Amino acid sequence: MKRKTVSIIIALASLLLLILAGRYGFTVVSIEDAEKAVQSETFDPVVFVDGIWETTLLPTFSEKAVELPKILSEMNPDASGTAPKDELIAIANKYGSITVGEAHVYMVKGSGKIVSVNAETSLGTAEVALDGYDGPIKALLYVGTRIPSDETSVRDAVGFITFGDFKEQTEYGKAASEINKRILTTVLNSIDRDNLVGKTISFKGAFTIRTFNLIQIDVKELRIVPVEIELGE
Repeated sequence: MKRKTVSIIIALASLLLLILAGRYGFTVVSIEDAEKAVQSETFDPVVFVDGIWETTLLPTFSEKAVELPKILSEMNPDASGTAPKDELIAIANKYGSITVGEAHVYMVKGSGKIVSVNAETSLGTAEVALDGYDGPIKALLYVGTRIPSDETSVRDAVGFITFGDFKEQTEYGKAASEINKRILTTVLNSIDRDNLVGKTISFKGAFTIRTFNLIQIDVKELRIVPVEIELGE
């Protein structure tokens, strides 16, 4: 009698589920399929960068990068190497963009000769004497085996990668980190850092000037994250 009762209950429950499925469109899936669905919604920074690197990111620099000497020539630092924030805002609005955190970001291109290399740490830089600019601001390109963990210039400068595109802030950060990893492997990995001084160079890249809560901004040196580098003799 008890088995018969249990069977009836199971049958009624199954019938109820079928009725609900028909009315509300429920879909029955296996645990394995459910796990795959969850995994498919997990953000993969490698896949993200794969999808934009050749098709969107590099073409954006080719189309929109501004000649770096043009930007630097409009910056007028004082003897201490600082410039008023208000003046820099006008330049950023003209040639770059300003983030919600008040950072000024630029996509730039330039050419010149490498006059020095600092390879004492993994965050190595090369100083470029720019063609068309002889002012006091130094242009430094990252050429080391590492890019600073908080460096987001390329992500922020291109304009089409926005915080609202991501479900979580961590995903937004992972996108910037993966872009930097791609730069290390595809742009900087093959560079002979010991033989850079004296070589001519042309490049495209991005840099950031941080201005939050500041009045006078230090612009003695600008550190550029390269997305393209071509070396000559």
